[in-house]
This record gives sequence, structure tokens and C-alpha cells, in this order.
Amino acid sequence: MCLGIPMQIQSIDGFLARCTAKGAAREVNLFMLQHEPPSVGDHVVVHLGYAVDRVSAADAAAAWEVYDEMLAAAGGDQPPVL
Repeated sequence: MCLGIPMQIQSIDGFLARCTAKGAAREVNLFMLQHEPPSVGDHVVVHLGYAVDRVSAADAAAAWEVYDEMLAAAGGDQPPVL
């Protein structure tokens, strides 16, 4: 199963953004959101290195609550590898 991971944009350079979540940082391609470009501080859903949707901070937090519950149920005491 593939999941989209909510991340917060820290910086933007053209179609590339530096995003963070749960202490991990990744370079994310913003090309799929060019019709409505996000800004620094926005939350985006990242799938396979691409931002596929913009979400509110509340929705991003809610998604992480579910992901944390899934990790706990699976017996994972390690933070997720993004």
C-alpha cells in the first residue's frame, strides 16, 4: 500500500521545495501543483517525491495521528522513515 505523507514546505526554489515532517527533510517536486502554487509554510501531501495536494495544518496533523496509531499497532517504536 502506498501512502501520501503530509509535509510542511520550508523553502521553495522554482518547482522544488524543501519539506519536513517528523524530523525528516526531503526535496519535493511541486510541478503537479503549478496551477495553484503553494507557499513556504503550507502543508502538502507528498507521494513518490511529488506534492500531489495542498492540505490544511489540521488535516496534516490528523493524518499523522492515524499514521502514528498504525505504527503503534504494528509494534513500531521507531520513527517512520520518509
